Amino acid sequence: MIEVRSIYKSFEGQEVLKDINALFENGKTNLIIGKSGAGKTVLLKCIVGLFTPDRGTITYDGRDMLSLGKKERLLMRQEIGMLFQNAALFDSMSVLENVMFPLDMFSTMTYNERLQRARACLDRVNLTGAHNKSPEELSGGMQKRAAIARAIAMNPKYLFCDEPNSGLDPQTSLVIDELIHDITCEFGITTIVNTHDMNSVMNIGDNILFLADGKLCWEGNKKEILNTDNKTLNDFLFSSEILRHVRDMGQK
Repeated sequence: MIEVRSIYKSFEGQEVLKDINALFENGKTNLIIGKSGAGKTVLLKCIVGLFTPDRGTITYDGRDMLSLGKKERLLMRQEIGMLFQNAALFDSMSVLENVMFPLDMFSTMTYNERLQRARACLDRVNLTGAHNKSPEELSGGMQKRAAIARAIAMNPKYLFCDEPNSGLDPQTSLVIDELIHDITCEFGITTIVNTHDMNSVMNIGDNILFLADGKLCWEGNKKEILNTDNKTLNDFLFSSEILRHVRDMGQK
């Protein structure tokens, strides 16, 4: 579980995050949504430790990340898996070597144990036949699956996903959504997803945070979001043709 309390963040005098309070539970997909410039990426980077908030606290299962020393913070980061927007695979490595990379860097496993773990992670994301391929030989969806395999290689407690469906077609996006959700539930991970994809909201939104102008304006789940009377959220949501259709069908 990750908890943020009274988080503020400014850049060059411009306040980007304003008194953010939120709880991200384990075993759930926690989605952060909002318009571009709402503060989603800044909040994600604060939580993962890439930015330091001006004020507030961030705790990982009771551990105050901001008060940890350098050594303790490095150890905690080994409990974190990251799925980047562009997959961020190393072209100079095979798919299997990409998944082994964090194990080679941080684990105390033997080589055979690391190899077995990497293969198991690739099997989990249905990339059994892609071990020896280079990333450039994979489709966009396969690259994202390989990146998920790498993100879970260290058996993380926390998984951060930055726009995981960026550049993917709707069908492939659904596959990635379901994979993230299934892995989250299966391993009891605390997963935080920064997304613009409203299909993701309706498919895997166990807990949804809506940011507007740096403030937390609404929080709920995928069932509650269609019935909210929050005007700012409705204006954002129902600019999507898909969600307008879902809402209209529910009112018939």
